[in-house]
Amino acid sequence: MIKVLVIDDDFMVAKVHSGFVNSEPGFSVVGVAHSAAQALKSVAELAPDLVLLDIYLPDGNGLDLLQKLRDIHPELDVIVISAAREMDTVRKALRGGIIHYLMKPFSREDLRERLEHYKKTYRGLGDDAEHELDQSDVNRLLGLGTQQRKPLPKGCSAETLGLVEGILRSSDDALSATETAEKLGTSRVSARRYLEYLADEGLVQVNLKYGGVGRPERLYGWSAS
Repeated sequence: MIKVLVIDDDFMVAKVHSGFVNSEPGFSVVGVAHSAAQALKSVAELAPDLVLLDIYLPDGNGLDLLQKLRDIHPELDVIVISAAREMDTVRKALRGGIIHYLMKPFSREDLRERLEHYKKTYRGLGDDAEHELDQSDVNRLLGLGTQQRKPLPKGCSAETLGLVEGILRSSDDALSATETAEKLGTSRVSARRYLEYLADEGLVQVNLKYGGVGRPERLYGWSAS
């Protein structure tokens, strides 16, 4: 289980982010800090694997805090989550060795993608210091050779796409567009657009169910690793 510490001065935002993280398999929020002082204490006591770090804190700047956290826990990984958009701020964060920089506001799917990338790359390579890597391992760490998703169809949203993915992930059986629409609370046509998008991206497997009159029914099952 990957232990996560959420650092954000806004109590409600920290609660929402914690809920996002806890909903992802393999992740668990072990603590929340609302100031730099609390963050330093929490890292020392909890030894998290990953920190979600806000830049604007009441008693300091998150990027200045970054190195102090690493002094306490050198193996700490950091994802910056902030409304800061200045080039100098982003540059400083990247030079500080962060994993990702996610700008507020963002969708649940945005955060999920970053967490999945972290789990599959930084945590997926193991802890054996003597283990030799090949070029593909290094490429994954640097984010190279990873296929980016194509833009969503017009009228579709990342938030709804995340809900559709959640429905498919939690279902033991493949679902039709009608069944997905019922769970989603939307029209069959709308649900099918999202399902076909995921199929095109290779994230779901489509099977045809024959029977009755007319075209076979398309069933969608989650197949992403």
